[in-house]
Amino acid sequence: MSIPNHPFQTSKNSGSISTCEAAVEYFSVDCSDLDVTARVSRFSSAEGATEYHVSVCLTDGGGDAVSRLALAYQHVLDSMGISASSSIFRRVFCSDVVNQSDIANHPLLGSLAGRGCAVSLVGQSPLPAAKFALWAYHFSDGGVSPEKSIEGNTLLCRRGPLTHCWTVGMTGCSVTESNGQTLRILEDYDAWLHSQSMNMADHVVRTWWFLQNIDADYHGLVEARRDFFHTHGLNADTHYIASTGIAGTHTEVKAKVALDSYAIRGLHADQLVYISAPGHLCPTYEYGVTFERATVVDFSDRRHVYISGTASIDHTGRILHEGDVIRQLGRTLENIESLLENANADLADLAVILVYLRDPADGAVVDTALRERLGLVPYVLVHAPVCRPGWLIEIEGIALIPAFLPHFPGF
Repeated sequence: MSIPNHPFQTSKNSGSISTCEAAVEYFSVDCSDLDVTARVSRFSSAEGATEYHVSVCLTDGGGDAVSRLALAYQHVLDSMGISASSSIFRRVFCSDVVNQSDIANHPLLGSLAGRGCAVSLVGQSPLPAAKFALWAYHFSDGGVSPEKSIEGNTLLCRRGPLTHCWTVGMTGCSVTESNGQTLRILEDYDAWLHSQSMNMADHVVRTWWFLQNIDADYHGLVEARRDFFHTHGLNADTHYIASTGIAGTHTEVKAKVALDSYAIRGLHADQLVYISAPGHLCPTYEYGVTFERATVVDFSDRRHVYISGTASIDHTGRILHEGDVIRQLGRTLENIESLLENANADLADLAVILVYLRDPADGAVVDTALRERLGLVPYVLVHAPVCRPGWLIEIEGIALIPAFLPHFPGF
């Protein structure tokens, strides 16, 4: 896939953000004999660190699904020359996460101390109907796997002065209501961050909130998060955190709310940039929620753009194209494109997307439309209702572009 040039932009510090040549490369790996679709994005920079995002999606519900997923994943790694030990984060999307929770102990798909990987198991049924889909993130530097350790449910990956911290499966089941569970999760996570010389406002890059019953419990999450943020320096006058709040179940059946999160220890204050697109999307606080539309993390050689869960909305907060999933898809991608543009990127820089549908009957038509629009960009499509009943689809993503910002630490 060709990647168009971006206009040269000078950063607020000495350096530049530009993609004058292809940066993200896309690959389709043939796993048809396993009834699996597999795609890979690869991003390399002049400094040598290479990032991979892998999507592996079963295309039916038959056979030994765990074995097929593992065989396909290993085949992808072998085909691309990716070491399993370079894994950083995996999310396995399960049609019944409680019934399938033993996948966490699988020698390839699970989280083993010897390999070191944060593994998130989420109950969101893959589309078309299948037991599993996988999003996996790997990186290596000249074939050298990163220095990693596991502390509880957090993977710590050390690179120079930075430590990348992927925390998965946080719950607060000692209380019963979604408001109280959200508050307990945030309190526990904040305490852990402080134990690692971090805090919520300065070091957390991205969060994913999963709700067992989003229509009933989202309001409780929103209230608790807003109140907690207000007392921890996150408000409309400062900033929030890029995030997705979506339906999804946890292996613990009492968990009405669960959280995955990504934080970086050692960040410079100006490495984080918060992106908006006021011509397309209003600030989230205008309709009572508290997250950033997108967050940029700048490193010496690259820019990461984290797009929050985005739907078919206009600049006043109004839902557009109610009842029409394809038109909502079009507006959602337009909104994402506007956010990427303000980060000096575009859709051709996407490394991976996750697509959430309220109605699984829309899966086939959305799948076709996505392939027509985005080509070989890795993605996972799941049944996961969005926080407003009128939203039929929500999309999040990560984009990668080269940079020359030598005053920042390398990735």
